[in-house]
Amino acid sequence: MSNSARPLEGLLVADLSRVLAGPYCTMLLADMGATVIKVESPGGDDTRTWVPPVKDGVATYYMSINRNKKSIVLDFGKEEDLVVARELVSRADICVENFKVGGLKKFGLDYDAVAATNPGLVYLSISGFGTKQGAKLPGYDLIVQAVSGLMSLTGEPDGPPFRAGISVFDVMAGLHGTIGVLAALNERAKSGKGQHVEVNLLSSAMSGLVNQTAAYTLAGVVPFRMGNAHPSLFPYEAMPTKDRDLIIAAGNDKQFRALCKVLGIEHLADDPRFTINADRTKNREELRPHLLEALAKWNSDDLFYALNDVGVPCGPINSIGDGVELAEKLGLEPRVSVGEGDRRVDLVRNPITFSTGELSYTMPPPKLGEHTDEIRAWLSEGK
Repeated sequence: MSNSARPLEGLLVADLSRVLAGPYCTMLLADMGATVIKVESPGGDDTRTWVPPVKDGVATYYMSINRNKKSIVLDFGKEEDLVVARELVSRADICVENFKVGGLKKFGLDYDAVAATNPGLVYLSISGFGTKQGAKLPGYDLIVQAVSGLMSLTGEPDGPPFRAGISVFDVMAGLHGTIGVLAALNERAKSGKGQHVEVNLLSSAMSGLVNQTAAYTLAGVVPFRMGNAHPSLFPYEAMPTKDRDLIIAAGNDKQFRALCKVLGIEHLADDPRFTINADRTKNREELRPHLLEALAKWNSDDLFYALNDVGVPCGPINSIGDGVELAEKLGLEPRVSVGEGDRRVDLVRNPITFSTGELSYTMPPPKLGEHTDEIRAWLSEGK
């Protein structure tokens, strides 16, 4: 399939973002065919120095979210570099930035300034806490995990709160930003006009906490830490077998009945205390000992296959390496090779698949300022 089948082919993205949420968004756009020019200060994106781990001396954090981009170094403190930045944004279809709220205004790179000369521009701003009373608060994912309530849900009931193992709200904000950009592009196709799209980490957290935030807004219920347990389903958690824990997720009554049959405790599926999910959840501490007794007779691998054969969702608690290997065994092709020769690296592929389009993985994460001369020469053309 030709490159013309890439969904965002022909679109130019001025990437003024750094760290995670913005670069993740622009990488997704680049994978779908957009030309992304990453504008970096002389010191480069912060994540270039976030080590360990490293690959060939480069931070894997930076490499994980910056493929398919070209890098230009511009010092906004220098007027001649600002001229280049303004020219880039004036030609762009999309601009993504996550400076402090209002931080680009003094450079003439805020939305109002650039839209005056490029009215078709879709301009995405990503902040920590929005542009109102939270405008001055720094947007760090860990802080948002704390103040949003996520950490109050993570950990054992009698233990301390924990952060998630990734910067989950940075990723969510990047995804929400991507959705907003694509929606604005669709609207532009009809009106011919661009617009200012805004997302912030705390709003992404409120949305991304889904049933947990809705428990409070709808019913006034404040969720709390339950370890690996689920507030509305049982069994739906890690449970011990003879050799190790296995995640068992009997999400409906049919699955619970199938679980009981495999475990040889079919009578429990007809016990009025456990027949329907609401009662199983209410009476979980009465049901739990019966399940644990039956599970103790099984090796986790044998039970994994037995339960999957009857449609009961379950799975081992893998390492990241095990997870990648499982995805490969399932034919999901999680790895993609990007670049050539000594620049060739294995990264994690974009999770989207198109039936009539394709993704591209043509350029490895750029070295700092690798394309500065090329981009400057291109921008100087036609002036």
